Amino acid sequence: MYKIQTLNKIAKIGIDKLGEGYEVADTIENPDAIILRSFNMHEMDIPESVQAIARAGAGVNNIPIEKCSERGIVVFNTPGANANAVKELVIAGLLLASRKVTDAVEWAKTLKGEGDAVGKLVEKGKSNFAGPELYGKTLGVIGLGAIGVMVANTAYRLGMDVIGYDPYISVEAAWGISRHVEKSNDLGDMISKCDYISLHLPLNDGTRDMINADLLSKAKDGIRILNFARGELVNSDDIVAALESGKVLSYVTDFPNEKVLCVPGVVAIPHLGASTPESEDNCAIMAAKQLKDFLENGNIKNSVNFPSCVEPKTSENRIFIAHKNIPNMIATLSGVLSGKNMNIEHMTNKSKKELAVTLIDTDDNVSQDIIDEIKGNPAVLSVRLI
Repeated sequence: MYKIQTLNKIAKIGIDKLGEGYEVADTIENPDAIILRSFNMHEMDIPESVQAIARAGAGVNNIPIEKCSERGIVVFNTPGANANAVKELVIAGLLLASRKVTDAVEWAKTLKGEGDAVGKLVEKGKSNFAGPELYGKTLGVIGLGAIGVMVANTAYRLGMDVIGYDPYISVEAAWGISRHVEKSNDLGDMISKCDYISLHLPLNDGTRDMINADLLSKAKDGIRILNFARGELVNSDDIVAALESGKVLSYVTDFPNEKVLCVPGVVAIPHLGASTPESEDNCAIMAAKQLKDFLENGNIKNSVNFPSCVEPKTSENRIFIAHKNIPNMIATLSGVLSGKNMNIEHMTNKSKKELAVTLIDTDDNVSQDIIDEIKGNPAVLSVRLI
């Protein structure tokens, strides 16, 4: 029986994918794994029994990745599961950035009580909210992951010229992006050509404050910025100054903060990107399937800290080992088994920067003293028999 702790409400359709042999609850002793959405785990004491954490969503800023890696806890996310939901809101954001829809709606509410004069007042006041069409304008998409590719392709179908920027684009994303999307290798050059910029990249030390005064100085006057990725990608002081000067005409963000709220030109949306029932279902299903495959088979797919490692079991017993990526580990691990006269049917080793995973399949019985000997290696972070 595997024990799964939920830290947020997780869609039932996802939990059901775990099937029999799983106990799932928000309060549970010694959980084998955790599923969550936005719960902040940074101040949480993660139980020693936890082997994996699955985030039903793409961002993992709410999970202490480094601490998990040190303990050999595999952290999963669900890239692409909410991509369509976010893409649709980004397209709405393009329209909101152009047509001053939110300002117009709020103004229309002020006409309540004007009676028969409302029609004439509407016609008189509508010119205050005019804005350009998207057709024929240029959109720059920074970050060509699952969401960025969908935004780029949809914008092209709306008649926009699209430029994409992503120095680390994956092969899968490259296959999925339209051939009509122009590729750029220079962010400053790209922003100088764009009427709109949409951000779709993770937050890290290299991307924090990416949109700043220096980069905006290279942009066209009147550019419109959309941020449906992470608030800290945009320097709040610099975007407010750019709005006040007219360099930026509109800033649409799904991650508002105190500095940008109520600033003219800001459309602040309360993080609704993935807030659709379809998205929540997709993320829950994907998270549950990844946890199930890991717990039952040791397979890893869509981990943010450990390498992908998916292999069918070739024998009765499998040993899963998470360890540091250092020389001679394969020889050391295989030596432990050969020293016990055990036959290795199949061995797979995958690495990702400083971390690695080894799967060992054997038909021989694996005793606890073998597991303890492997655990005793200072480079081993976690080990379990499946």
